[in-house]
Amino acid sequence: MKTVNQSVRKKDAMQLVTGQPVYLDDIAPKDCLTVKLLRSPHANAYIKSIDTSRAMLVPGMEAVFTWQDVDQNGRRYTQAGQTYPEPSPYDRLVLDRHVRFVGDVVAILAGKDEKTVEKAMKLIKVEYEVLEPVLDFHTAKDNPVLVHPEDNWESLCPVGADNKRNLCAHEETGSGDVDAVLQGCDVVIDHVYHTKACQQAMMETFRTYCSIDAYGRLNVLSSTQIVFHCRRILANALHIPKSMIRVSKPRIGGGFGAKQTSVCEVYPAFVTWMTKKPSKLIFTRRESMTASTPRHEMEMHVRLGADKNGIVKAIDLYTLSNTGAYGEHGPTTVGLSGHKSIPLYGKAEAFRFTYDVVYTNHMSAGAYRGYGATQGLFAVESAVNELAAKLHIDPIELRLRNIVKEGEVMPAYYNQLNTSCALDRCIENVKRRIDWDNKYPMRVLPNGKIRSVGMGMAMQGSGITSVDVGSAALKINDDGFYTLRIGAADMGTGCDTILAQIAAEVLECPLENITVLAADTDSSPYDSGSYASSTTYVTGKAVELCAKQLIEKLCEQAAQMLEVPADTLQFAGDRVETADGQKSVSLVDIAVAGQCGANTALEAAVTHSSELSPPPFMVGAAELEIDPETGEAQVVDFVSAVDCGTPVNPNLARVQAEGGILQGIGMALTENVTYNAKGEPIESSLMQYKIPTRADIGHIRVEFESSYEATGPFGAKSIGEVVINTPLPAIADAVANATGRRFYELPITPEQIAMACLENITENRE
Repeated sequence: MKTVNQSVRKKDAMQLVTGQPVYLDDIAPKDCLTVKLLRSPHANAYIKSIDTSRAMLVPGMEAVFTWQDVDQNGRRYTQAGQTYPEPSPYDRLVLDRHVRFVGDVVAILAGKDEKTVEKAMKLIKVEYEVLEPVLDFHTAKDNPVLVHPEDNWESLCPVGADNKRNLCAHEETGSGDVDAVLQGCDVVIDHVYHTKACQQAMMETFRTYCSIDAYGRLNVLSSTQIVFHCRRILANALHIPKSMIRVSKPRIGGGFGAKQTSVCEVYPAFVTWMTKKPSKLIFTRRESMTASTPRHEMEMHVRLGADKNGIVKAIDLYTLSNTGAYGEHGPTTVGLSGHKSIPLYGKAEAFRFTYDVVYTNHMSAGAYRGYGATQGLFAVESAVNELAAKLHIDPIELRLRNIVKEGEVMPAYYNQLNTSCALDRCIENVKRRIDWDNKYPMRVLPNGKIRSVGMGMAMQGSGITSVDVGSAALKINDDGFYTLRIGAADMGTGCDTILAQIAAEVLECPLENITVLAADTDSSPYDSGSYASSTTYVTGKAVELCAKQLIEKLCEQAAQMLEVPADTLQFAGDRVETADGQKSVSLVDIAVAGQCGANTALEAAVTHSSELSPPPFMVGAAELEIDPETGEAQVVDFVSAVDCGTPVNPNLARVQAEGGILQGIGMALTENVTYNAKGEPIESSLMQYKIPTRADIGHIRVEFESSYEATGPFGAKSIGEVVINTPLPAIADAVANATGRRFYELPITPEQIAMACLENITENRE
């Protein structure tokens, strides 16, 4: 292959590294209205009264909107960017009299500049009826205090939701008699694992610019992953036709799933629609930390049974998920905690997976890279590591005895066939490269510090089966170059480049001959959006099929020009020629002919959805250096091997993997969303919320063990999410190997490690 599987430079690389005006705040005009949000100081309250009269006396103020400007009995909506009908409940109003978490929106202010609006905000007087909040997700289900008591709450899909029970979703699935199989096992690991909420912490906060165009339509430019879903969300929220809304995106400064939820778009859209004036809302870092959509806090009860040889016979998993005050992504993230962890163990005779998703008066949770699989894999993989320790079997050897193989059916993965899998090669690769046999489980260095290793494996998916839709449209232009139109949103991951590489490979042309227009609801073909690890696999396949269709049309045009049957012609990149090479016509001449006296458009469009979601696989091993006196743990080496099918662009795939691994390290060791007794988030800036930087870790080493996925473009599967999942169990196991104590909750803090080391020393002395 000339273009696919090549590490070409991103199409927008130079614009980004030279600081060109490509992001939203660079593009939005400086004289538009500034929008700010007044937020609730209470976790659960009704607004008794609100006085905005003094605020409107501030010179330069345009408007203040409150719950009185919104029909409280009108149809609610969800901010989750999901295909309609959304599994997430319709439980929001633009402005609600009932505020449900510290940070919920009380009023929308718009004025000439930030200083004006902030001054006005201080003059608004609000009287609240403070209610008892539900802050412990263990007691939320069937709690007498209801987070959503309203009658116009709505669940469009049968996900087991019941707002009168604080229940956002419930389900039980399984295969075989789990209890009977567990009873017959030689060893049963039975523990509860807890992962806290954590923030996506993308560099570019949430931001949106809105205006009214010459046709009276609402134009929304937003840093979003989901332009088409966002259009529907805005139409539902504002109760206006979708035909009156256009959504597009500039370059995005990171999303990691946060921008799969329309966190901020509704508010400036409401201002612009009401005032008919341009407006802009840019979240502060504090707002992005305290009023956004972090990863769902989950608690997972795992019962895992095996025989004395380490063969896993049964897995029983119950997940309790905290969706917070609103249900965005609550019913869908939780499913991945079981369906993307249990299937790794192909010899299991039985499984059961049950979950509850509950409302609380905390900040609403949402999508974050890994989307629930991250939490579930921490739990199941940690249980497997403990199983290996109990049986005195090397955890790598134990996994080689258990892993799912290519060609096997995966009952816990919706009975899907494993069509491509290099998981065994990934395990062997990591074992060799980290020098596992010499480093496992731990060793004490001359300076008293401890070096230890741990490992874990993971799978994800490649889009949502029979739901996600990817589309592509291609046309040829008069110099023989092509325009590719897509609806997928490049979040910095390079999908514009990757999809162009696929088109260039089929069309046998240089990459620079493919220009890309992306993510505009007026001009792009429909695409579900950039999430669920779907872009390369689903939209990439649409691009491949579209390019092949365009070649057929080019050959038909050439056949007329050469006066020969189309089936005697072959496409040769810069020309179309007869099979014997005696006649040919250049691509440029074909393009020009299509623009003069032509009756056929030299363009093609394809929409594609897949009945399969072939999982990518990954294995990771962490080497930690732990100071037993301070408890400081540093990842000095993280070695991983990824099976993403054919990497379309190995460099971009490697960067994806490195970034995901770093996020996983942060989730394991430092990142944590905590609340005070009133339900107020404590970590309100990057000073309190500790994300790891390159200085905090040693080496991250990524290699690919490629399988070939026949249903993907040139054999490709996804890579975007699977890469975050292995650091959690690997680091937890390395800590256990160093300290002699297993941790069942993340993050694992230096204090906990130091105390574990002290207890271990004390026990050894005794």
